[in-house]
Amino acid sequence: MTRTDQVEPDMSSAALDGGDVAESTPRPQSLMLSFFGIHVLGRPVALSSASIIDVLARAGVGEDAVRSTLTRMVRRDLLERHRRGRKMYFGLTPRAVEVLRDGHRRVWQTGAVNRAWDGTWTVVGFSLPDSWRRERHDLRSRLLWGGFGPLQSGMWAAPGRVDVAALVEGLGLDAHLKAFQGTAVAPTEAARLIDAAFDVAGIARRYQAFLSRWDRPEPATEADDLARQLLLHTDWLDLVRRDPHLPAEHLPADWPAVRAEKVFHSLAHRYEEPARARAAEILDVVALN
Repeated sequence: MTRTDQVEPDMSSAALDGGDVAESTPRPQSLMLSFFGIHVLGRPVALSSASIIDVLARAGVGEDAVRSTLTRMVRRDLLERHRRGRKMYFGLTPRAVEVLRDGHRRVWQTGAVNRAWDGTWTVVGFSLPDSWRRERHDLRSRLLWGGFGPLQSGMWAAPGRVDVAALVEGLGLDAHLKAFQGTAVAPTEAARLIDAAFDVAGIARRYQAFLSRWDRPEPATEADDLARQLLLHTDWLDLVRRDPHLPAEHLPADWPAVRAEKVFHSLAHRYEEPARARAAEILDVVALN
């Protein structure tokens, strides 16, 4: 799976768009990257445009939207074209592989609940000229992507040890940044830092919205388990990308991410085999050398 839509920290997901709850209909690019992450990542293959259209149609995305999304993703160096006769196939670029592996780590390794925080904070301070609006936007997007929240003007913090150099690589702003790691000391309390820098209630509402959709006997009405798998993974990845992975010890005891993660794992397991079988039936695949 992926760093999906909006793709950037520079590769972010719908994650950087804000808002309290996930969109009822995920973006075509998010769905497409989720599909490639589940069924293509790690395989040297490309998929025909017709079969991609078939897959996305099952999740409610029309042909015109799929074709325009494919074109946009090629332009953004996420997919590359491979012509075979009269057919066009699409495979992953190295950049897309990086995006997808990051998403896989967030879903299956990092997880939604941070029970291993050691008390360390990473703090980034910056001062940019007022005229640098684009640079400021790009930096803030990267910081959000990395799990940071704004403590005060020009100072952002994230729980844990974040590789700031890697996070801001390519922005050309190193001379304008100061980064530190350490623990909070009195009179500063971790709980107050979290409340100041993060919208804890908003994060909880997003998990509750996920539960409202998926934690029920028949969680999705789509035609088959391939579509259900695609929507489930896209919804979940959007959540974990937008979650700064706050330490569980400083969150409410009934934190909804705990239940939501269990629901995700249960449904992901339920859909996995039938979705794989259905994908094998409908995908037009060519091997890449």
